[in-house]
Amino acid sequence: MQKKIPQRQCMGCRERKAKRELIRVVRGTDGTVSLDFSGKLNGRGAYICPDPACLQKARKAKSLERSLEAEVPEQVYERLNKELEGYTLG
Repeated sequence: MQKKIPQRQCMGCRERKAKRELIRVVRGTDGTVSLDFSGKLNGRGAYICPDPACLQKARKAKSLERSLEAEVPEQVYERLNKELEGYTLG
């Protein structure tokens, strides 16, 4: 019997994809927003595809802010942009 693959929805394109394919943005228990590459940090999480177009859609619609119920700092968006550049090259 095959094991179930956890699915999560991208906040940009709104498509459901395998959890491991997406980047997790998490609001920790202390209220700080950061990127979680391990997928194991405590807190409320939102997911985004490793695609710059999805990030632009999510940022324009403020869907990450709504999902996390917190303001997403500019540094988090900048770091996400840098990470997405690495995804497209690698």
